[in-house]
Amino acid sequence: MNVLYTHEDYLGHSVPLGHPECPDRLRVIQEHLQESGIWQDFEIVQSPLVNDDVVHKTHPVLYYDRLQALTPKQGLVRIDADTGIGPGSITAVKRAAGAVVDATHRVLEGSTKTAFCLVRPPGHHAETSVAMGFCLLNSVAIAANYALEHVDRVAILDFDVHHCNGTVEIFQHREEVMVCSSFQYPYFPGRYDGQNSYGENIVNSPLSAGEGSYQFRKVVEQDWLPALTRFDPQFILVSAGFDAHVSDPLGALKFTDADYTWITRQILDLANSHCDGKVVSALEGGYNLETLGTTVENHLAELLLG
Repeated sequence: MNVLYTHEDYLGHSVPLGHPECPDRLRVIQEHLQESGIWQDFEIVQSPLVNDDVVHKTHPVLYYDRLQALTPKQGLVRIDADTGIGPGSITAVKRAAGAVVDATHRVLEGSTKTAFCLVRPPGHHAETSVAMGFCLLNSVAIAANYALEHVDRVAILDFDVHHCNGTVEIFQHREEVMVCSSFQYPYFPGRYDGQNSYGENIVNSPLSAGEGSYQFRKVVEQDWLPALTRFDPQFILVSAGFDAHVSDPLGALKFTDADYTWITRQILDLANSHCDGKVVSALEGGYNLETLGTTVENHLAELLLG
């Protein structure tokens, strides 16, 4: 049975009033999935806490300790204008990473082919020793390093509206990991400075504000799929951001509901051809509370089909 990870501790990661990365994101997704009936098609797993030693293979001990030292007993400590730590933040982020690592373990051992991690806060902006863009620990990167203890090649595919600068920074010199990212450019986080700055294992597909389905599908078909076919991944991780949707308040791309069905099918077809369908997906962005549930449902419906 396909697996879906979640935990009430994710709601304990506090943000300022009006902040887009709010606990209601997970509430509306879960309510929508339950109302649609697709929730019942998954084995619901309570996300475990990640082991600190697993985190340290991606984020240095000093960085991780600094995050914990910043944790207040009440209120919110700001790391930057967008990113903060509250009393429940470290527990939430340890469960986010724990979910993706545990899902990776389950998929690699063969107890399920796919898994989805309904987690917060997101992680793909967190660099080796830098928290930014709502992100404290890079859950997908942590899981990729865990997977590399069992396989030789891992692909990370990111279709969030924002460039996955953290994931790229962590793996840009690691030929055993291929990172493919579509994103609005120029836009936050402003770390991307042209494909020539990266090796062949990093496939960046910048899109201009206002571009939508045609341009997105074109870059996936022309940039991602040939590179991934050559790379021949043994395991695939997905940073599933839904903020490139035409309705999302944080971006200016124009993806539709159908685009999330389409990209998920491309990923699954690739996985079925190269790695026996092994895919773990984790929630990154997506901030329109009225449409977020539907876009996630479209992604999950394809994961169920495998």
